[in-house]
Amino acid sequence: MNDVWKPSVTVAAIIERDGRFLMIEEATSDGIRINQPAGHLDPNESLIQAVVRETLEETAHDFTPSALVGMYMARYVSARSGKNVTYLRFAFCGELGAQHDQALDHGILRIMWMTRDELAACQERHRSPQVLQCIDDYLRGQRAPLSMLNTHPSVCGVANV
Repeated sequence: MNDVWKPSVTVAAIIERDGRFLMIEEATSDGIRINQPAGHLDPNESLIQAVVRETLEETAHDFTPSALVGMYMARYVSARSGKNVTYLRFAFCGELGAQHDQALDHGILRIMWMTRDELAACQERHRSPQVLQCIDDYLRGQRAPLSMLNTHPSVCGVANV
């Protein structure tokens, strides 16, 4: 039987305030790591809906995306299965909104605000190399309008591909 290749689609929120970026510290199978509020795209969810949901779950704050900072592909060997895994990450910048009185997602230890230099000084603790790359792309002013994305998931018929 052949393995079916399926990339994992993830989203990340880049939120900057006064030269600091909102980051999360999370417990992972590789130890405690630093990441942007981020996570996987769920079925029947748009990329915009996913980044808003993930930010709320991981920070207890609303998030309003304003632009797409970048799309990133990374390949890793899974520590658990030993199989190759491909991640497609969509990073969005935007505004942090209201804070809610709710628990943070399972595994999230805390939220913190960090400068780019503070992040660069602890790269060994990043969830992936994309953490700093997304920040650097944001600081360079890399932006694409959200209108580039088809943000309305729909159920499609059979494709003739």
